[in-house]
Amino acid sequence: MHADLLFTGGPVLSPEGRTATAVAVTGDRITAVGHDEIHDLAGPRTEVVELAGRLLLPGFQDAHVHPIPAGLELSQCDLTGARTAHETLAAVRAYADAHHEREWILGGGWSMEAFEGGTPTKELLDAVVPDRPVYLPNRDHHGAWVNSRALELAGIGRDTPDPADGRIERDAAGEPSGTLQEGAMQLVGRLTPPATAADRLAALLQAQRHLHALGITAWQDALVGDFLGMDDPSGAYLAAARDGSLTARVVGALWWDRERGAEQIPELVEKRAKLSHGRFRAGSVKLMLDGVAENGTAALLDPYLDKCGCATANRGKSFIDRGQLPKYVTELDALGFQCHFHALGDRAVRDALDAVEAARTENGPSDTRPHLAHLQVVHPEDVARFARLDATANIQPLWAAHEPQMDELTIPFLGAERAAWQYPFGALLRSGARLAAGSDWPVSSPDPLEGIHVAVNRVTPEGDGAPVFLPGERIGLAEALTAYTAGSAHVNHLDDTGRIQVGALADLVVLDRDPFDGPSEAIAQTGVDLTYVGGEAVYAAHEA
Repeated sequence: MHADLLFTGGPVLSPEGRTATAVAVTGDRITAVGHDEIHDLAGPRTEVVELAGRLLLPGFQDAHVHPIPAGLELSQCDLTGARTAHETLAAVRAYADAHHEREWILGGGWSMEAFEGGTPTKELLDAVVPDRPVYLPNRDHHGAWVNSRALELAGIGRDTPDPADGRIERDAAGEPSGTLQEGAMQLVGRLTPPATAADRLAALLQAQRHLHALGITAWQDALVGDFLGMDDPSGAYLAAARDGSLTARVVGALWWDRERGAEQIPELVEKRAKLSHGRFRAGSVKLMLDGVAENGTAALLDPYLDKCGCATANRGKSFIDRGQLPKYVTELDALGFQCHFHALGDRAVRDALDAVEAARTENGPSDTRPHLAHLQVVHPEDVARFARLDATANIQPLWAAHEPQMDELTIPFLGAERAAWQYPFGALLRSGARLAAGSDWPVSSPDPLEGIHVAVNRVTPEGDGAPVFLPGERIGLAEALTAYTAGSAHVNHLDDTGRIQVGALADLVVLDRDPFDGPSEAIAQTGVDLTYVGGEAVYAAHEA
């Protein structure tokens, strides 16, 4: 039988290393992996791809991403490229001037380090958009910047109390200053005009094109539901799955409403059945345990420090009742759900592992494959528990580097000892833990090669002369690639992907070179030439 697709002239990254030089694909499956002998499978209709030294590897999979919000932001006031307060305000002004028809100015992606203390004021926005409400989530989407008009419409004033799961930043006089943290975002976010179903579908397809161009063939959407004004993406996924425009393989993580308890579990069971079609499957549950370190809401075992290095009374926030969490996770695990934890601080990480351990004790071993995302601060005593409990460490490598948000808004408030526990990729691997990888886009770039660059080098792709961030936590190129392929495929229950071997689905990527042949400092310079899902090309650089 002749192959439909033949790659030759390797190298090919397979579980055995880079020993093969050719791969044959028939239909949607890999049918041969080897060398020159595979050329015999070429027929008159076989498409032959000459690798000419370019690396062929399994398709990348993003284990924690938000494509539809990212796609929507691309069509709104996108601030991800702005690095200073001046650049950010200029971008807001330019967008508002170009869109007089917009009732609200929406978008986001601004950098906290561009503003003193990470909390820009309403007066800055008022100066560029005085006449319309403005609502702009920051890069990590755990805070939002609003102007006076938005605060007025929401009825937020000096006497407005902070919600239980958030904080209204205030000036010296106690007035709202213009930044809303965590649950306080919804005080304004609930008033913003919702995207239409057509908007969400268009955003999904735009995001999918972008992800395919980065070599991503599958992902786990880390928030399927309604949260802080973010649109539920499930309708867009189902529409795309039904009409065939969803070319990626997608797992949806159903949102756990942190204001409710176990009574929502039957609803999740019903949603799992309803929200699964074709290449979209909703088999995970997202449990957001805490916030982020930069605004003091990541849950820590010991208190944050203040600017002077003294202990405060703040240990961050636990968004789900810690006493009830093991019960929730045990019941979800018994029902076959995967638990996908947002666990950023060391207390949240421990709480998640305790809950997984409770489920393992009650239910016994299972194939639900729980995973903990972000893992910014992990207490050394908890590192070995990942392997013991078979809980995957879902890393976002791009964050593990010295940059202003880390150096100015995080390290001083953690202190030296705790700052050294951040993003322990190397320690987790040495302990036997499995790594998966993702981006949290639009929080940060979805480019796997940029994330791999940081995982290997522990410096940003730009370099900027910064020192290596915790050099003992660097991992090898092969290990980082495995996290973005086989590791994330495991988390996504896509067991016939993530590896180049006979019988696997032909979800494949051709890079524009072989990064193993160059210095590690050049990894981020690598690009993607071709992306295939099930043997069908979904991206070609020469056609872009």
